[in-house]
Amino acid sequence: MAVTYTIALPEPAQARGDDPALAFSAHGADGLAQQLEQALRSDQLFQAWCRQHEDPDDVDPLLAATDPQACVTGQQDDLRIVLNVTTSLPSAVLRHRLRLLAGPHWQLREVRQP
Repeated sequence: MAVTYTIALPEPAQARGDDPALAFSAHGADGLAQQLEQALRSDQLFQAWCRQHEDPDDVDPLLAATDPQACVTGQQDDLRIVLNVTTSLPSAVLRHRLRLLAGPHWQLREVRQP
C-alpha cells in the first residue's frame, strides 16, 4: 500500500549528502523531486552506494527495494522546499535514500495513507 510523506528541505542549498557522487546535484524543487523519484524507482543510487562498501554482501538486501510507481513532486515554500513523496517502499528505504541524497538536512513533516 502506498504512503504519502511530506518532506521539508529547510535549507535546500545544504541538502546534500556526504558523498557528492551520491548526493543531490539539483537546486530547484522540480530537480530535487526528479532526483528523489529516480532514486526510489530504480536501484542506481543503491548500487552506487553498495559499490563503496568493502563487502557489498554485508549490505542489507532490503535496502535495494525499488518502487517503479513512486511519485515525487516538489514545491518552493518561501525559502524551503517541500517534497511530497508517494511510495509503497518501507520508510527505512526512503530514509536511507534521503540520507544519501540530502544528508541530515531534511525533515519528515507528515505521513498519510491516500
